[in-house]
Amino acid sequence: MATINLLLSFLCILTTTALSQPTSAPPYSQEPIDGATPISPPPPSISPTPPPDSIPPKTPLVPALFVIGDSSVDSGTNNFLGTLARADRLPYGRDFDTHEPTGRFCNGRIPVDYIALRLGLPFVPSFLGQTGRVEDMLHGLNFASAAAGIIFTSGSELGQHVSLSQQIQQFTDTYEQFVLSMGQQAAINLISNSVLYISIGINDYIHYYLRNESNVQNLYFPWSFNRFLASTVTQEIKNLYSINVRKVVVMGLPPIGCAPHYLCEYKVKDGQCVEEINNMVLEFNFIMRYMIEELSEELPYSHIIFCDVFQGSMDMLKNSERYGFKVTTDACCGLGDYKGFLMCLSPDMACSNASDHIWWDQFHPTDTVNAILADNVWNGLHTKMCYPMNLEDVVASTY
Repeated sequence: MATINLLLSFLCILTTTALSQPTSAPPYSQEPIDGATPISPPPPSISPTPPPDSIPPKTPLVPALFVIGDSSVDSGTNNFLGTLARADRLPYGRDFDTHEPTGRFCNGRIPVDYIALRLGLPFVPSFLGQTGRVEDMLHGLNFASAAAGIIFTSGSELGQHVSLSQQIQQFTDTYEQFVLSMGQQAAINLISNSVLYISIGINDYIHYYLRNESNVQNLYFPWSFNRFLASTVTQEIKNLYSINVRKVVVMGLPPIGCAPHYLCEYKVKDGQCVEEINNMVLEFNFIMRYMIEELSEELPYSHIIFCDVFQGSMDMLKNSERYGFKVTTDACCGLGDYKGFLMCLSPDMACSNASDHIWWDQFHPTDTVNAILADNVWNGLHTKMCYPMNLEDVVASTY
């Protein structure tokens, strides 16, 4: 019966997606920023020009923002680990507020930087970069680690990383530290009113399923593999609910079949996306959205939303001119066909203007794309991505 309900929901989501029409919006500008310090995000006066409704609020809308995920939202965790998955060298960070590499896998900001500004919070620091002072953690922490996956061993061939289950444990330890420092009720109030942003899962394809690690393709068809991944995430959210997490953003997976790495590896012509890879991502997103809807009904007083990155990204790829993009297939920084054969290793490999590119390197989008995705998560400014509501509605919701 559960499988039938899942299939019916699958068809309903397909119909809804097909009927939804993206709203038009002007290209999101990205200018280099001068005069900023590396300690905190710049004041609005020297931030990249935002849309009128995205000016940061004067007071925080929530106590804190906590982040769990992979390289899509890593703000420096892997700088402290022995791994090849590091972004601690230029040209990474060249268009960031400090013009220096921070560990973000981007030329500039990552989505949670823009989300933090929307919430009126400072940029969220890496958990591993903290001294342990509770005062430094009150506005949130970023536990995300590049190469991490839902499966513990995903990405392990690159070296050390902090897996999903380990990040959950770090978050749980942080909550317990809050309880000891400020008392149980104050810790509950802080966690239950804060936002948890989860962006993980793509490495379970890049570094596990598509590489056929442990003969996984013969053990799991894509549908079964996707259900396993989604159910694991769902269970972890239940675990977090038990320590009073109530406001959760679960990000879907992006269209990596369109990433320069796979365009190069599959030797595609005319920049056409690799459909067999994108179909697996689509399946995961549909299953994850269905399970999140069920979870929201199961957990009282929770506000859990699913945001379809695939949907938002494909809107940019299909309507690139409307968004101001000139290059949709080649990475700004890399080597080989589509600049997807080798990752970004030196400034000489990078294009001069990343803002008109969708892809920064062989797997990661540019700052401009991250800004647009963050807008969509917040209020669907460019196209609807989040279900059943946007983050702005979650923040405004009361129990």
